[in-house]
Amino acid sequence: MVRVLKLELKGITKRFGSLVANDHIDVVVEPGQIHCLLGENGAGKSTLMNVLYGLYEPSEGEILLDGQPVTFRGPGDAMAAGIGMVHQHFMLVPVFTVAENVALGAEATKAGGFLNLDDTRRKIKEISDRYGFDVDPDALIEDLPVGVQQRVEIIKALVRDAKVLILDEPTAVLTPQDTDELLDIMRQLKSHGTSIVFISHKLREVKAVSDTITVIRRGKVVGNADPGASTTELASMMVGRAVSLTLDKAPAKPQEKTFQVQDLTVIAPSGQHVVDGISFDIARGEILAIAGVQGNGQTELTEAILGLQDRVQGSILLDGEELVGRNVKDVLNSGVGFEPEDRSVDGLIGTFSIAENLILDRYDQAPFARGISMSPVKVLENAKTRIDEFDVRTPSGLLAAGTLSGGNQQKVVMARELSRPLRLFIASQPTRGVDVGSIEFLHKRIVAERDQGTPVMIVSTELDEVIELADRIAVLYKGKLVGIVPAGTGRDVLGLMMAGLSPADAQADTATKHHAGTRVTTPAHAAQPVQESHSGAVGEHHD
Repeated sequence: MVRVLKLELKGITKRFGSLVANDHIDVVVEPGQIHCLLGENGAGKSTLMNVLYGLYEPSEGEILLDGQPVTFRGPGDAMAAGIGMVHQHFMLVPVFTVAENVALGAEATKAGGFLNLDDTRRKIKEISDRYGFDVDPDALIEDLPVGVQQRVEIIKALVRDAKVLILDEPTAVLTPQDTDELLDIMRQLKSHGTSIVFISHKLREVKAVSDTITVIRRGKVVGNADPGASTTELASMMVGRAVSLTLDKAPAKPQEKTFQVQDLTVIAPSGQHVVDGISFDIARGEILAIAGVQGNGQTELTEAILGLQDRVQGSILLDGEELVGRNVKDVLNSGVGFEPEDRSVDGLIGTFSIAENLILDRYDQAPFARGISMSPVKVLENAKTRIDEFDVRTPSGLLAAGTLSGGNQQKVVMARELSRPLRLFIASQPTRGVDVGSIEFLHKRIVAERDQGTPVMIVSTELDEVIELADRIAVLYKGKLVGIVPAGTGRDVLGLMMAGLSPADAQADTATKHHAGTRVTTPAHAAQPVQESHSGAVGEHHD
């Protein structure tokens, strides 16, 4: 039985220059409790946990364990005090075994200076048996599914006798089945006396597993809630106003299929086929959602369409015109609107004004340019129109785009892409790091573009978003197209497809398990990214 601890954060404040990421935050985590920190990306949740784990030193405030003040100069101090953390992006060495990763940083040696992993293997097996983790100590990390890799991270903390376990957005890279299994693991850990701090912005998961909820908005605690609170109430606390969580969307009226991808393969510099012979089409007036765990070829697919990938085989047709071989500017000028997955890297130039960002792809075209001269008046007129139309919260289009919140930055990107007639609109992770209120607005604009007759392709790792927006759903796994299914396909089926099962096998597996009265679990070959994702940050810079 793990000795339990009471954790208290009192008046924690963390400043980064003039930015106050945490503003006098008070949180109490009772022994053996699952305490959720709920808030939008950028609210300050992860910053607070990095303070607790010794990665940041607080500007003000104190941390208490069992009523005694403690000071952490680094993660080693936090671990020694019984605090473990599983980061959103795993801290594992892919070419090491499970036992080697668990031992890393606390290595024991035997005669001759050789690494002694016997004790580590024993502890891993003991913990694995206790919680049903089913983890082989001698397996290579790179051979393990993502869900199992996360269990290794939890084992690392438990081997070091963690009494308080911090889970930072732990479901971001998991299939729905892996997520359900993680929630079960959290309940087991709680039953053995481990306290859990669960950081999330996903209301369904928070309500399913939390004992109590602390809501953080813009670096401050705005209230505490019971998991019995409605999703609408929790969302309103997160955003600070009433929001609708249901998208009012009429059925699609698809017309001719004007966008076709045929036998598309994208080859990485390593020679790996990161997109592997996939074919699909999109009709005018429909939304096709590309679903899958991040890192299964989605990024490379969108880059191939945009002309950003060099080694591409197959065909990409828009109204019968071949896009393969064209450069990015030609593709955009052919009528493709593109909202990239990382707005701060690929969607905006933060030091440019909002007005300038709104014409990045048309700065050399009329009415914004005449010859080699730009027209500042026309640029500002366009900015005012788009700011009003897309409800961008800013006093002026002359402000730097980097000063806007994540949601308003995303609105600027979407406003630019939808401000011209399109023959195809691609939105990759369209609401990543965006508050609930902005999600509502952005989703409505995507549907409105569909209703104007534009073929729309969205790429999202958020299954709720896929289900909300899609008219059809295509699932990628290890660069291959597992299948395309209609809107209304169940979460369990989609989750199994994200783990590599065909639609027919996923349907059969789900039906069998539901008939037997058991919860659907991810098969042994569960979702494994084709390569490491380069779009790491899900939230704002200091979340």
